[in-house]
Amino acid sequence: MMGIIVQNLLNGVSFGIILFLLASGLSISLGLMGILNLAHGALYMVGGYVGWMLAVRSGWNFWLAVLGAGLASGLLGLVIERVFLRYLYKKRNEQVLLTFGLVYILTNLSIWIWGAEPRTPFTAPFLSGSFNVSGWQYPTARIAIIMIGVGLAAGLWLLQDRTRLGAIVRAGMENKEMATGLGINMGAVFTAVFFVASFLAGFAGVIGAQLLGVYPDLSLDVLLLALVVVVVGGMGNVRGTLLGSMIIGLIHSFGVALFPELAMFTIYLVMVIILLARPAGLLGKKV
Repeated sequence: MMGIIVQNLLNGVSFGIILFLLASGLSISLGLMGILNLAHGALYMVGGYVGWMLAVRSGWNFWLAVLGAGLASGLLGLVIERVFLRYLYKKRNEQVLLTFGLVYILTNLSIWIWGAEPRTPFTAPFLSGSFNVSGWQYPTARIAIIMIGVGLAAGLWLLQDRTRLGAIVRAGMENKEMATGLGINMGAVFTAVFFVASFLAGFAGVIGAQLLGVYPDLSLDVLLLALVVVVVGGMGNVRGTLLGSMIIGLIHSFGVALFPELAMFTIYLVMVIILLARPAGLLGKKV
């Protein structure tokens, strides 16, 4: 019994870390720029496909493939922001229509380039084994995901709360007009933040492919979960995004183990309860 509990705890934390890597970029760009980028899940999917192409088909080192996928999604996100979204600030309806359309465009382009068949999970050769946890053989890749996520979460928290760049981003979230009046080039800040958010999506696409693989419908599947995480944790807050990711990851893991037919229902039930009790999220600020 204890082994099953430990296994599901680790499963929930590792899945929550993937959600954190995905949702952190969405949360920061939404909190700073006010842009609801529904194509964020598609950037995750593109990162997964690029990582698979580099690591599996071309034989690159896995970590170079992770970096290459992050850069590919980051550059694609940069194009989306510079070409389209820069003209749609404070136009939420137009943002939703445009970015949702981009989901279908990027999905069909991915099918055209890589085919419609799902790509099975892949990882670095030295992470392909397993080790014993309470009598269970547990995948080494999941532990690596947890370690990567914890390190990245700490780095993002330090960047946001302990650096000058983080102070500029927080100032932009609080009052864009005042920050601009102080001489801060918020346009450049917006572009940099959107690139980082897109990079994180592509990075998460390869890290998550170790568990989920890659397939064309992945963009919408992960987008819904990322939006739930942002709602639960609160936007623009690394700690809130991490907390929301852990809650959703653990609920999903134990839900699949205990009542698989209601697993997704419990996730959305938690989101509804949070919306009713704290509309800004658990660690979000009231607006």
